[in-house]
Amino acid sequence: MVETVGGGPDDGAAEVLDRPLPEGVRKRVVQIVSDGFGGLTVAELPAQLRQYARFAPNRRTKFAGNAMAAAVETDALFRQRIGERLREAQPELAGALDSGSPPPAADPLDVAAAAYVLRPAGWVKLVTAAGEEAQRADAERAGEESRAELERLREELDRARAHTRTETERLRTELETAKKEAESLHRKLRAALSDVKRGEAAVRKLQGEMETVRAEGQAQLSAAESEGRRLKARLGETEAALEAARRAAREGRSVEDMRVRLLLDTVLDAAQGLRRELALPPVSMRPAETVDAVEPGRMTPKDIAARALSDNDPAILDQLLALPQAHLVVDGYNVTKTGYPQMPLEKQRLRLLGQLSQLAAQTGAEMTCVFDGAELAAPVLLAPPRGVRVLFSKPGVTADELIRQLVRAEPPGRPVIVASTDREVADGVARAGARPVASAVLLKRFMRG
Repeated sequence: MVETVGGGPDDGAAEVLDRPLPEGVRKRVVQIVSDGFGGLTVAELPAQLRQYARFAPNRRTKFAGNAMAAAVETDALFRQRIGERLREAQPELAGALDSGSPPPAADPLDVAAAAYVLRPAGWVKLVTAAGEEAQRADAERAGEESRAELERLREELDRARAHTRTETERLRTELETAKKEAESLHRKLRAALSDVKRGEAAVRKLQGEMETVRAEGQAQLSAAESEGRRLKARLGETEAALEAARRAAREGRSVEDMRVRLLLDTVLDAAQGLRRELALPPVSMRPAETVDAVEPGRMTPKDIAARALSDNDPAILDQLLALPQAHLVVDGYNVTKTGYPQMPLEKQRLRLLGQLSQLAAQTGAEMTCVFDGAELAAPVLLAPPRGVRVLFSKPGVTADELIRQLVRAEPPGRPVIVASTDREVADGVARAGARPVASAVLLKRFMRG
C-alpha cells in the first residue's frame, strides 16, 4: 500500500481550519487516534508518541491526549496511517465521507472527527458544521436544562411560599401564645417579687435576732472558755504538785533504799571477808580444843604497829581498794597538776582517766573522777573510759564541794577513799567518814602498773 502525504487540487489536505477544533470534535479525534494507535508499530509512531506504545487505550487517552492531537495536526503521514485504521474500522462512514454525503443519522461529532482525520474534500465545512451543530445542541440542551431548572425553581418557590405562609401562621399563633404566657409570667413574677421582698424583710429581721443570739452565745462561750482555762490551769498546778510530791517521795525512798542496800552489801561483803581472813570456825568448840598443849604466843599492839604500812606507801591504797564495795573519789586537777602539770588540761584529763580505767579493771572498785567545771565556757566533750565515772562541777560550785557532796551521799560504813592533796578537802571528807589519800600515793600506784 502506497502512503501519500498530499493530493491534487480536489484533495482536502489543502484545506485549512480557520478556528480552533471544537472540544467535542477534539475528544472524538483523540479517541480515534487512540483506537488506531495499537495497530501501528513503534517505528510507525512519531517520536513523541513512542513512549505511550505499551499503554492501555484508556491510559493512552488520559496521558497522551494532547500529544496525539498535536501529532494528527502536524504529522500528515501519521494522520494518513490513523485514517487507514479508521477506514478499516468504519468503512461505511469513510466511504460516505469520500462521496461527499455523510449519513444523516450519524452523530455530527463522529462525522466531524472522521472528516478531520481522513481529510476528504470539504472536511473543513464538515468540522465547522459539526461544531456549530454541537454548539446548537449544547445551546438547546442548555436551554432545556435552564427551562427545567427554571420550572424546578418555580416549583421550589411555590413550595417555599406555601411553607412560608404556613410557617408564618404557625409563628403568629405561637407568638400570640407566647405573649399570653409572657403576660402570665409577668403577673407571676410581680407576685414572686412581692413575696421575695417580704421574705427579705423577714430574713433581715431573723438575721438581726440571730446576731443578737450569736453575740450572747459568744459572750457566754468566752466566759465558759475563760473559766475552763482557769480550771485547767488549777488542775495542771494540782497535778504538777501531786506529781512533784510523788516524785519526791519516790526519790526519797529510792535514795534511802539504795543507801541501805549498799550498806547491807558492804556489811555482808565485809563479814564474809573478815570470816575468810580470820578463818573463823563454823562452831565455837572442836574436839581438838580439849587436848592440853602449848599454844603459840599472840601479837602485841607493838608488834602490829611495827608491821603497819606508811601513809605514802601505794600498797595502802591497794588494801583500801580491796575492801568490799570500795569507792575511790579522785580530785582530778589536784592529781594531774601534782603529777604532770606541764601538759595541757585536755591531755592531763585523758592521761588520768586512762590510768584510772586500768586501776578499775585491776581492782574492780567503783571510781569517780571529779574536775572543776566552774570556769568552763561550754561542756567538755569527753567519752568516759570503762569503769570510771567522770563529773564536772556546775557553775558556782567548786570541785571540792562536789567531792564533799559525793562523800555525804554514801551511806555510813561504806569504804570511801578520796585522793587529794588539798588539806581542806582531806579534812572535810575525813569528818564525813571517808579515808583521805594523798595524790602522790595514787600517782605512785599508777607508776607501779
